[in-house]
Amino acid sequence: MMLASRVTQACSRHSTQLRRGLLSSSKRSMSAFLAEYDAHVAERAAMAGGIGIAPKPLDASQTSSVIEELKADSGNERLLELLVHRIPPGVDEAAYVKATWLSALAMGKESHPSISRVYAVELLGTMQGGYNVGTLVSLLKDPETEIAESAAKQLSKTLLVFDAFYDVEAAAKEGCAPAQSVMESWANADWYLAKPEVPETMTATVFKVTGETNTDDLSPAQDAWSRPDIPLHGLAMLKNTREGIVPEVDGEIGPLKQMEELKAKGYPLAYVGDVVGTGSSRKSATNSVLWHMGDDIPYVPNMRAGGLCLGGKIAPIFFNTMEDSGSLPIELEVGDMNMGDVITVHPHEGKVTREDGSVLTEFELKTNVILDEVRAGGRIPLIIGRGLTSKARLSLGQGEAVDDIFSMPAPPSDIKPKGFTLAQKMVGKACGMQEGEGVVPGQYCEPKMTTVGSQDTTGPMTRDELKALACLGFSADLVMQSFCHTAAYPKPVDVVTHHTLPDFIMTRGGVSLRPGDGIIHSWLNRMLLPDTVGTGGDSHTRFPIGISFPAGSGLVAFGAATGIMPLDMPESVLVRFSGEMQRGITLRDLVQAIPYQALQEGLLTTEKKGKKNIFSGKILEIEGLPTLKCEQAFELSDASAERSAAGCTIKLDKEPIIEYLNSNVVMLKWMIAEGYGDVRTLERRIARMQEWLANPVLMEADPEAEYAAVIDIDLNELKEPVLALPNDPDASALLSDYSGTKVDEVFIGSCMTNIGHFRAAGKLLTNLAKPLPTRLWIAPPTKMDEAQLIEEGYYSTFGVAGARTEMPGCSLCMGNQARVAPGCTTVSTSTRNFPNRLGQGADVFLASAELAAIASIEGELPTVEKYLEYMDKVNATAADTYRYLNFDELPEFVKSADTVEISAEMMDAAKRLSAE
Repeated sequence: MMLASRVTQACSRHSTQLRRGLLSSSKRSMSAFLAEYDAHVAERAAMAGGIGIAPKPLDASQTSSVIEELKADSGNERLLELLVHRIPPGVDEAAYVKATWLSALAMGKESHPSISRVYAVELLGTMQGGYNVGTLVSLLKDPETEIAESAAKQLSKTLLVFDAFYDVEAAAKEGCAPAQSVMESWANADWYLAKPEVPETMTATVFKVTGETNTDDLSPAQDAWSRPDIPLHGLAMLKNTREGIVPEVDGEIGPLKQMEELKAKGYPLAYVGDVVGTGSSRKSATNSVLWHMGDDIPYVPNMRAGGLCLGGKIAPIFFNTMEDSGSLPIELEVGDMNMGDVITVHPHEGKVTREDGSVLTEFELKTNVILDEVRAGGRIPLIIGRGLTSKARLSLGQGEAVDDIFSMPAPPSDIKPKGFTLAQKMVGKACGMQEGEGVVPGQYCEPKMTTVGSQDTTGPMTRDELKALACLGFSADLVMQSFCHTAAYPKPVDVVTHHTLPDFIMTRGGVSLRPGDGIIHSWLNRMLLPDTVGTGGDSHTRFPIGISFPAGSGLVAFGAATGIMPLDMPESVLVRFSGEMQRGITLRDLVQAIPYQALQEGLLTTEKKGKKNIFSGKILEIEGLPTLKCEQAFELSDASAERSAAGCTIKLDKEPIIEYLNSNVVMLKWMIAEGYGDVRTLERRIARMQEWLANPVLMEADPEAEYAAVIDIDLNELKEPVLALPNDPDASALLSDYSGTKVDEVFIGSCMTNIGHFRAAGKLLTNLAKPLPTRLWIAPPTKMDEAQLIEEGYYSTFGVAGARTEMPGCSLCMGNQARVAPGCTTVSTSTRNFPNRLGQGADVFLASAELAAIASIEGELPTVEKYLEYMDKVNATAADTYRYLNFDELPEFVKSADTVEISAEMMDAAKRLSAE
C-alpha cells in the first residue's frame, strides 16, 4: 500500500472516478471547490518522489464551501464524503462550521435530501465533543422518539462533555428517559466496552533502528515548521543515513520505500530500537512513528494511534507520549530482533515469539493499566472516560468505584516509608495530601498543574490537541505560550503562528509572550510558585523552584485544559554536593560533574546496547548548594533533561527565593503595564506570589527519606572543567583530556545561560590582541538581558570582537533556525549535542560560557593552565560580572509596576488557592 493515508482512500477513489468521468453530473464535475481540492490532492500525491502523502484536513473556509456546494448539489457523494471524514473534530474552527450546519439539520431548522435529521445526529456524534455537545443534549428532549434516542446513543459514546454532564444529569432527574439512558450508559462504561479488547497476539514486522534514536531523529528540528501537518512532517523521520536505514533522499526524506517493502509482508511495522525517544518532548516524534506504523482514527483526518514500540530502553517522556496516543510501548530485550523479522507479541502473557513459535524474549508491562489505555485509544481518553463513568455511577447512587470494569492503578504499599523526599512532598501537596505527607514511588496520582508552559514549535500541536479536547478555557492556574524557537528566522507558516496563536492562548485565559521576547524557560521560571507542580511542552521545562514533569504536546494540552496531569510517581536519585567550589570552576562544570561522577560509579553508561542510566525516568534531587541564586539553580535543574530524568528538585534557602519572587512580582506588573495578557491570570499569579512572600515557608526532605541511589560529589576534588563530548550529553571528560582540540565555531546562548555569562564573555573578549580565529555566536535568553547588556556596553564589545549577535531566543540550540557549518567542531553552551542537532555532521562539545569564550579566542580547547589564567581575570570582578536581573531594582520596571494594582478579587483568589 502507498504511504498516502488510508483515511483518505475514499477521497482518492472519488478523485480517480472524477478523472475517469464516472460521476454522471456535469454540474458536480465542474464544482469550483472540487477542482481546487483535486489540485491539492494531486500536489500532495506527487510529493516524496511520487509516493505521495494525504491531503490536508479541510479548514473553516473549505468546510463552508463544501456545505454551500452540498446545498446546491445535494447528491454529490464526494462533497458528502469530505464533510464526514476530512474535518477535524473538537473545537477546531472547521468543526464549528460543520457542527453549526449539522445542528441546524438535526434540529429541523434546515433540511437536506442527503442528510436526514437522524443522520445529522449521527454525524454530530462523530465529532468527539465541543460544539456538538449542546445540540445533542437539547435533542434528548426532542418530541420525535427516534431523534431523542439517536442523540442519547451519540452522547453515550462522547467523553468530552465537561459541564454538559450536569445538564444531562438534570434532564434525567426530571424524568427524561433518553437522558437517563445516557447516564446509565456512561455508568456501564459502554463507551469503553464497545471497543475491541487488546488481542491475545499482535504480529508485526520489525523495523529495527540500532543504537539510540532521539526525538530529533524522528522529528528533526529543521522540519519543525511542518509538525502540525503530520503526513508532511512524517517524510523527515529518520531522514539521515545511519546503520540499517536507507532514506529516500539523505538529509531530506526518510526510508519510505524501505518501510513499504517491509509492510509488503502483510503485517504492520513495530518500531524497535536499543534506546528509543531520548531528547526533546516532541509529540511530533510519536506522530511520525504512528503515521507510518499506527492505525487510522475514524473521523479524525491525518491522525493515527495504536502500534507497537519496543525498546531496550524507552525514554520516559516518549514512553508517556506513546501511551497517550494509544500505542503499546514495551521495554524488553531487543538484541535478537533484526530488521524485517516477523514477530508475535503476546501482550497478556508477556512474551515475544518468532515465526516458528519459539520464545524470543519475555517482558513485563510497565503498568497494569496500559492494556486498558490501548483499548481506550490512549491514556488521556481512558482517564477522561473512567472519570465520566465514576461520576455517572455516583450520580445514580452506585458509588464511584469502577474497578469492576477497569484495571485500576496499583495502590501504594501499606508500609509507610520512614520519610519522604522533597519531590514526593511537593507532589503530595499538589494531590491534596496532608502537610508532611508525600506520594510514594510507583503510586499513581493526578497532581494539580499550577504552571504550564508551551513553546512555539510544539505550540501549534498543543493548540490542535486543545481543540481535540474541546477546551475553551484553561483549568490550570497559569498557562504561558512563547515564540522563542521561531522568532529569529520565521518561515511563512511561523509568521501565521505568531499572529494567531497568541489570541488562541489568551482567549482561554493564558499568557502569551511576543516574538523576540526570548526563551520560554527564562520567562516561565519567573512566574513560578515555590513547592508547586507544573509541566511544559519542552523537555527543558525544569523548574528551579517547585518541580515540573515535562511532557509531549498532548499531555501538556490535557494538563492545561483539566488542571491535572496523570503521573506514576517516579523514584528519586539524590545528588549531594559538599565542599567548596575551586578556582575557575563554574556552575556548568557542576552540571556535567553529575553524569561524570555517575560514569565513574558505573551508574551510567554511554554504550547504547544494554544502556545503564540511573537517572532515566527518575527524579533528580539536588542538595548541598542552598545559597544558589534561582537563575543558577536552573542550570542544574535544566540539565536533568539530558539525564532523561522525569523531573528535578533543588533544595534552596528561603533568601534566594524571596529575592527572586520580589523581583518577579515587579516583572509581572510590568508585563501588565506593557499590555501582556491575560491580565486576570497575571494578576492572580502576582497575588499568589505576594501571598507566599507574606509567609515564606519551604518544604524539606525528611532525613529518613529513601532514594534509588545517592551520588556524592566533593567540590574540593573538582579542579578543572568538565565537558560533554560530541554527540552525547552524557559522555563526559575533563578539559585536560581534550586540550588542544581545534575549534571552528562557538555558541554562547540557550536557556542554560543568564546575563552573568554574557558579562563574563564580554570581559574575556575585551581588548583582543588579534581577530577571533573562530565564528562566535551570541544569543541572550531574553530581551531584558539584551537591553541591559547593550546599556552596559557589552554589545559594543561583542561587535568589535566580530561576534554574531542573535535575537534573544533559542538560536542555534535547537538547530531549527541558523546552524553551524557542516562537519565543524563547536563549543556550545546549549543544552544537548545529539548528532546533526546544531549542524550537519558537526562535533559539538558542551561547556560553560566562560570556557566557550576562551575557546573562541584561542581557536582551540585550552590547557587547564591557560583556562585558569583567563578565569582569574573574570573572577577578579566576579561581584560585578555575576549580577542578576532584579527587576525591583531597575527604575524603568519599578515605575511601570507602580501603575498596576491587584484587584481584591484576585487577592481573594490567591488566598483560596493557597489554602487548597
